[in-house]
Amino acid sequence: MSNLQGKVALVTGASKGIGAAIARELANRGAAVAVNYSGSKAEAEKVVAGIKAAGGKAVALHANLADPDSIGPLVKSVAAQLGPIDILVNNAGVYEFGPLDQVTPEHFNKMFNVNVLGLLLTTKEAVGHFNSNGGSVINISSVAADGIGGGAVYSATKGAVDSISAALAQELGPKKIRVNSISPGMVITEGTHAAGFIGSEFEKEAVQRTPLGRIGQPQDIASITAFLASDESLWVNGQTIQAAGGFRL
Repeated sequence: MSNLQGKVALVTGASKGIGAAIARELANRGAAVAVNYSGSKAEAEKVVAGIKAAGGKAVALHANLADPDSIGPLVKSVAAQLGPIDILVNNAGVYEFGPLDQVTPEHFNKMFNVNVLGLLLTTKEAVGHFNSNGGSVINISSVAADGIGGGAVYSATKGAVDSISAALAQELGPKKIRVNSISPGMVITEGTHAAGFIGSEFEKEAVQRTPLGRIGQPQDIASITAFLASDESLWVNGQTIQAAGGFRL
């Protein structure tokens, strides 16, 4: 399938996990992809090498989205190297869990600076470099937006992502830029392995509460992202798509 042929995509936090799968899927469908990374240069370059080996076009670009000063140069570099942007996937995010008595200003700011402010500022900069024909912004949220025990701050960031998506869909619609969000459930990634979720009782409970009988894979999210990036979803705007196999908190 080449329904993204000639498109330019920026995927933040794309060196591994869901972001890497999204970058590969968009490239497989014909898009030239900017693979953003913060700390995993080798992993980002590996993603780019794989895309190029498959005949696609990609570049690895460093930017820490917690630093507002890094966002403008990132977006300008995408436009300079690949051309006007058609697709922005705001995937970069951080998560930490803990009870209320462990919430601190540092904990709050760490997650909001990336998950919310970084997303907003990246979108702001990218819109200024979007193709005049419009395009698609896809924000990666989480089922935790509905509220998860021991994750008040993380849940708040993802609830904000969904609200921002709905608001920007209205604001950017006249520019022919659609904005939607995807809310994954638990997905098998390097991050969920490192956090100890995979193989835990938490995973077993998640599987039991998922009608489709498993937890997610990065490709499950990547294929939905590619749909929202394509003209096949031209009439989809301001929506949050639950991508969790029917799982509910």
